Amino acid sequence: MNTNKTLKDYTAEIQACVKCGGCQAHCPVYGSTHREGGVARGKITLAASLLAGEIDLDKRLREDISLCLMCGSCVNKCPNKVPTHEIVGAIRREITDNRGLSIIGKAVSTVIGHPKVLKTLAKSGSVLSSVFLTKVPSASGLRLRFPSPIMAKRTLPQVAFKNLFERYPEFIEGDPKKPVVGIFSGCSTTYLYPDTGVAMIEILKHFGYSIYFPRSQVCCGIPALSTGNGKLVEKLAATNISSFTNHSVEYILTCCASCNGGIGEHYKSMTGNTGEFTDKVMDIHVFLKQQGLFDLFEKMVPWENPTRVTYHDPCHLKTQGITKEPRDLLKVLPNVDYVEMEGADLCCGLGGTFSVYNYEYSKQIGARKIAGLAESEATQIATACPGCIMQLQDSINHAELPVKAVHILDLLKEAL
Repeated sequence: MNTNKTLKDYTAEIQACVKCGGCQAHCPVYGSTHREGGVARGKITLAASLLAGEIDLDKRLREDISLCLMCGSCVNKCPNKVPTHEIVGAIRREITDNRGLSIIGKAVSTVIGHPKVLKTLAKSGSVLSSVFLTKVPSASGLRLRFPSPIMAKRTLPQVAFKNLFERYPEFIEGDPKKPVVGIFSGCSTTYLYPDTGVAMIEILKHFGYSIYFPRSQVCCGIPALSTGNGKLVEKLAATNISSFTNHSVEYILTCCASCNGGIGEHYKSMTGNTGEFTDKVMDIHVFLKQQGLFDLFEKMVPWENPTRVTYHDPCHLKTQGITKEPRDLLKVLPNVDYVEMEGADLCCGLGGTFSVYNYEYSKQIGARKIAGLAESEATQIATACPGCIMQLQDSINHAELPVKAVHILDLLKEAL
């Protein structure tokens, strides 16, 4: 059984924090709150005090621990690489174990913990969106969500009526000389952006790869991790690892940075033996470059009027050092005029359920992307995470910029 680490398991890492404060300049939340409890150093101090029994899980601590995107920006800049996002996750699990899930946490857990509920909800959302949502007057293809006390004027994508599982069989035969690849699609790609999943599968089919797309796979667990539902994370991890045992695959590919961080990085941090599964997990852009396909794209005839495109770094790829491959792909696509934007590596502000609990802060963080985006004069901002696409488009809509957020694979499919 693979289980999440407890706060006590991070004792050495907590002690490694020297309170230098270098994290302040890189924490998206601290930039909005300016609260010591909102930055990594403050959270590590709280964690140490919890371990020492000096404080308990009081309201103020719960508020400070909720103010974290778990984006890992602090880890990248930390001289001792203290995994604050993992430590925050451990504290949130303690809060849930001792005080139970919040109302939002219960709702999230009900949806992602029961695939039939998720599928039914997606179908219902597609049918009822015209009733409850008002169209945004832009080229974004989004709708304006009905005003709510939690996320007033949050814009959301139109839910697809036909999800990705309904569009493809479980196994697609390809060239026997090429490796068999597994597809982990994730909730957002499967139900909100299935066209991106279609692009992924069609690209792999185009180059002759056999594809295993198991129906038994479930949510990666990132939303449950964000709400502190450790037991559900363990259940989802066990199901996902098991779902890829029925067919031999060399790679398990993701086109969602959050899912890659979930089934890859977080599963690696769990106790137990996950290596046989996590060692196969790979981002699709890294895979395409590793397979030498970028050279083929570079030889394609450039389009006469390519789209001016810039790029946003998803946190779950950036923290793994995956920043070059997505850019290199955009640079060789014949339908793309690539331009780098200022602040490309700034967090978009989504952070799993962070934007649900703290939408105003989420909007402030997302708004920091706008100046660089406008200056780039790009008409599309590409990224490698459906969650980032949703958050970026929301920020763009509020800024009233004529820009569309897209997935890199959508542009690659268009080129092919």
